[in-house]
Amino acid sequence: MEHTLIATIALSFLFAFVAGLLAVRIGLPPLVGYLLAGVAVGPHTPGFVADISLAQQLSEIGVILLMFGVGLHFSFRDLLKMRHIALPGAVLQILAATAMGAALAHWWGWDTPAAILFGLSLSVASTVVLLRGLEEHKVLNTVHGRIAVGWLVVEDLVMVLALVMLPALDALKGGDNLLSNSGFWLSLGLVLVKVSVFSAVMIVAGAKVVPWLLQLVVKTDSRELFTLAVIAVALGIAYAAATLFGVSFALGAFLAGVVINGSHISHRAAANALPFQDAFAVLFFVAVGMLFDPSVLLNSPWHVLAAVAIILIGKSLVAFVIVLAFKYPLVTALTVSAGLAQIGEFSFILASLGMLHGLLPVEGQNIILASALISITLNPLTFRSIKPILAVIEKNPRWAARFNRNQDKLAAPATELGQQHMHDHVVLIGFGRVGRRIGAQLDAMQLPYLVIEHDRHFVETLRKRQLPVIYGDASLPGILEHAELSQARILVITTPERFQTRRVIELARQLNPDIDIIVRTHHDDEYQHLKDMGIDSVVMGERELAQRMGEEIGRRLHVLPTASAEQMSESA
Repeated sequence: MEHTLIATIALSFLFAFVAGLLAVRIGLPPLVGYLLAGVAVGPHTPGFVADISLAQQLSEIGVILLMFGVGLHFSFRDLLKMRHIALPGAVLQILAATAMGAALAHWWGWDTPAAILFGLSLSVASTVVLLRGLEEHKVLNTVHGRIAVGWLVVEDLVMVLALVMLPALDALKGGDNLLSNSGFWLSLGLVLVKVSVFSAVMIVAGAKVVPWLLQLVVKTDSRELFTLAVIAVALGIAYAAATLFGVSFALGAFLAGVVINGSHISHRAAANALPFQDAFAVLFFVAVGMLFDPSVLLNSPWHVLAAVAIILIGKSLVAFVIVLAFKYPLVTALTVSAGLAQIGEFSFILASLGMLHGLLPVEGQNIILASALISITLNPLTFRSIKPILAVIEKNPRWAARFNRNQDKLAAPATELGQQHMHDHVVLIGFGRVGRRIGAQLDAMQLPYLVIEHDRHFVETLRKRQLPVIYGDASLPGILEHAELSQARILVITTPERFQTRRVIELARQLNPDIDIIVRTHHDDEYQHLKDMGIDSVVMGERELAQRMGEEIGRRLHVLPTASAEQMSESA
């Protein structure tokens, strides 16, 4: 066909758009649609067949820009905040999932490199799918969401290292004894030396040269030149990494993003690169879908089901146990395990590079792709199962008491830790960004208050300040009882999570029907629902912000409003 390149790009985008739109309309991530679009234009289905070699080259650019984006958004600050749980938890979970996948592959008769690569591909979740799930269920900014995101940051970092070490796995071919294989360790050592040299050059020189170069371009006030500079830096460093240092395109692109991330123009660079990153990422997913042979679902259904079981059950169960072992609440463990019950971008990158290096059989890539499609499709169901599981446990007092972590010293009531019995106090649920500011105001007014918080590190900090605090989830029975709610004057709920807020209100009214309750929300429908529940003090951030800005406009223009902001917003 003439114009093969144009035909491949145009029809790949067209099919991806249609399939992605359909996926979103039925409640699935668009990534599923992109993969199915690749299947539709691939050689294993009738109709138009795109040029696979061209698609793979274009997808390589997609890998570079994807890894560049990971570097741009990689946050050591976020990682440090959750290092106590995210770092050991993610590493242990990756090791466990990799071991399960590798054992399964060995049972099928695959060699060691293929088994390790297969296990790694099943161990890492999709950041895109995880963030979408957390946002949909309004838990992204909760402690559960922050732990899940920190967990994914560690997973991404481990996968970057895994991509670097892929060439070393070549040395394991023909010999399954990892410890005695000198060729593997020599190859691995050589790769690590190259990576160390390249990383040192990027950290020492790149961190100074790249931001300086971009700042120089910023002074030209040319938007298109700045965008070109960002793309040139990403592709140029990735190419230099491969040709000069012998490391992967992926690592070069990741470190290019990291060095830009450290500059004050990182947000602009990310915004300018995003359209290109999205476009080529779509081509990457389409190219991956083109390599998928749907017949694997008929020829190896049990292989696919076993891989899906590791992703949905094995990996999630390991994460669940790890979070509980670190003495976090049940809802945190359920949220993290639900978010990790899928695989995505890094799995595809590992599978593609594994095929390129001859490490992974074609059947392995097909099983990984089939497992990804199934796990991503089912992931929304795992999130929806959290509330029913919590509801079942709440109805069982024995299980509720166990998961409330009452045996943990941090879960002890405030009165058992040297605090006097409280009365006429404020009970503050949550000590995050909003809760801390409320606490500061209560301190300034010299009003006594007690905090209920399920982030261990906040609890430890408050205990060191000799402030009364109870560790646990206030929406579970047995926690509010320790807050002496019957003697309290006001209950303040700072969490924006709907289910948790409603449950806390129900439990609080059982303990003190007359207590004043102040609640926050971000949604009009929830605002009205809370009003219907008899909560007079419902604070909606958007309404308060709009009213304050409106008052500021009126003050500057010397105009008085004819109706209150509350009346106008309710009539809108």
